[in-house]
Amino acid sequence: MEQLKHILFIDIETVPLVAEYGILSPQMQYEWARKAKFLKNNTDENKDDATLFNEKSGVYSEFAKVVCIVVGSLIHENGIWKMRLKSIANDDENALLNEYADLLGRFTARFPDLKFCGHNIKEFDIPFLCRRMIVNNVQLPYCMQLSGKKPWEIAHHDTMEMWKFGDYKHFTSLSLLATIFGIPSPKDDMDGSMVGNVYWKDKDLERIAKYCLQDVYTTMRVFLRLQGINDIVPDPVYLNE
Repeated sequence: MEQLKHILFIDIETVPLVAEYGILSPQMQYEWARKAKFLKNNTDENKDDATLFNEKSGVYSEFAKVVCIVVGSLIHENGIWKMRLKSIANDDENALLNEYADLLGRFTARFPDLKFCGHNIKEFDIPFLCRRMIVNNVQLPYCMQLSGKKPWEIAHHDTMEMWKFGDYKHFTSLSLLATIFGIPSPKDDMDGSMVGNVYWKDKDLERIAKYCLQDVYTTMRVFLRLQGINDIVPDPVYLNE
């Protein structure tokens, strides 16, 4: 149980680099057109490049940015388990990533054997963060220097991978896992497909951060269930409040 304190639960929210396709530089429009051609060939989508940019670019690190990172860690005080949750949200991606790197430095100073945990973090969150940190000239913390490592050399916990049980073709959403485990769903207010519009059209970064906080807390509960730990339901402690 002591090892639970060494886990840093994480989730990120990403949005297209710009509000509209037409704002991209001519060179970036050219590069997106090449990407869009690949998307059309693989999905049979009959959509123009601008529409595909608005709908799809938020998941590609070359054409999107991070606007929110939420981290959570488990603590045990006075016989009670709690989960500390902190959101880092900023329109300035460079400032956001530097704050995140500083937070990792403080956490690893206490727990050098840190392990990340998240849903689909091995294929999305961690690679996306690493790429955007490089783009922003932010030094990669040691715990995120995963380039060249084989999958079995990466000890981080991925709840989607844990649920696959070796079936590499199987995708299951966090919302579905929460539902079948009887855990309150994190999707009460919005879902991932809405993040770009909430950011660029509604200008509501606070709502995105709240949504991301719910995801991390739900991921923690799903992780405990997958580990067979059914007697712990930590109270959330929101450090931003």
